[in-house]
Amino acid sequence: MRLAAIDIGSNAARLLITEVINGKEGKPQFNKLNLVRVPLRLGFDVFEYGEISKQKRGMILQTMKAYQHLLKVYEVEHIKACATSAMRDAINSADIIRKVKFETGIEIKIISGDEEASVIYENHIAENLDKAHSYLYIDVGGGSTELTFFADGILRYKESFNIGTIRLLKSQVEESTWNDMKEHLKRNTKSNLPIIAIGSGGNINKVFSLSKKKEGKPLSVELLKDYYKELSSVSLEERIRTYKLREDRADVIVPALQIYINVMRWADIPEIYVPKIGLADGLIQSLYEELS
Repeated sequence: MRLAAIDIGSNAARLLITEVINGKEGKPQFNKLNLVRVPLRLGFDVFEYGEISKQKRGMILQTMKAYQHLLKVYEVEHIKACATSAMRDAINSADIIRKVKFETGIEIKIISGDEEASVIYENHIAENLDKAHSYLYIDVGGGSTELTFFADGILRYKESFNIGTIRLLKSQVEESTWNDMKEHLKRNTKSNLPIIAIGSGGNINKVFSLSKKKEGKPLSVELLKDYYKELSSVSLEERIRTYKLREDRADVIVPALQIYINVMRWADIPEIYVPKIGLADGLIQSLYEELS
């Protein structure tokens, strides 16, 4: 069975195409066939002007048409398409969704921050890890950060905050929002067991690849601080050149590190694991569960 997920974020849109086969003991095995990322950068319009510009509207439509062709080529049977923070905030998102549905047949659902946190958790990473720790999922996007806390084998807490990389670049995050996140973390991540972070999002994946760490090894909060100092001390052009970053990654990676570091500091977490998961992976999982 072939499934697809589309995640329209504040920085980029992603199409993930997956084949699900029966693995050992009848457990489903998810094999990625293709992942396509287009840097639409909707948050740069929305967080400053409240709506998506004509140019970006055209880009969304063209991207969805391209995705529609790929879905046909791969003979995808079922699809789930969701949009997050930028589309949540844009006053013209309903018009865009109607146009996309009319021209491509792809139905986009705008999900709340709470739903976004739940979908990330659908990856069930923590359930497969040892029971000697508690786990905090940290998913940092362009418009929001989703936190999901997992302790004693149970989902204890989930919350979404309007603190994202593009919002920070646009100086759209009030001190009170940071304080709110800090208070939530102090109050809701109490545990008798040591806490480990699980990071998702393009930025933490990029930091992990820069670190040259082996798959499955964690990054320390101290290492993240070093990268933050290093990357924030050079110009955008230098970041692109020295670290071989795309422009749409080079500008958001610094505010992303700031968010991860703050969350880990406030929850007193020394290390973060970076499995290659994201919202699109969670959407595939939830789509499969719905079909089952």
